[in-house]
Amino acid sequence: MSSDIGSPTSGDINSQRSSKEKVAFRFCRECSNMLYPHEDKVNNTLMYRCRTCHNVEAAQNYCVFRNNLSSNSGETAGVTTDVGTDPTLPKASKLCPRCGEMESVFFQSQQRTQDTKMSLYHVCVTCGTIH
Repeated sequence: MSSDIGSPTSGDINSQRSSKEKVAFRFCRECSNMLYPHEDKVNNTLMYRCRTCHNVEAAQNYCVFRNNLSSNSGETAGVTTDVGTDPTLPKASKLCPRCGEMESVFFQSQQRTQDTKMSLYHVCVTCGTIH
């Protein structure tokens, strides 16, 4: 996941409204400090205002925040070697292919799609190998 704050770096009106729009910080032309979004309640428009010198600029783009979510997570995303020491996970006797230890913990796949079957993953408590 990534997020950007500010206004577009360059481009015309059509490129500003594309789904791949980049958002960047804006800076004051008077004192070079950062500009922050501000609502002009009289005209009901978005403005950018400097908190230092109170310079105000009209916004060319009305996107002040973009949150891009990525859904390309693996089935064992977020699993660390410390998962073997988690006391809340159930334990099983399954041979580790790496170190030969018989004790492991297991958990279900965290991927949630329609074609995902129920998959159990075992993690060796000694070496942390996922098998």
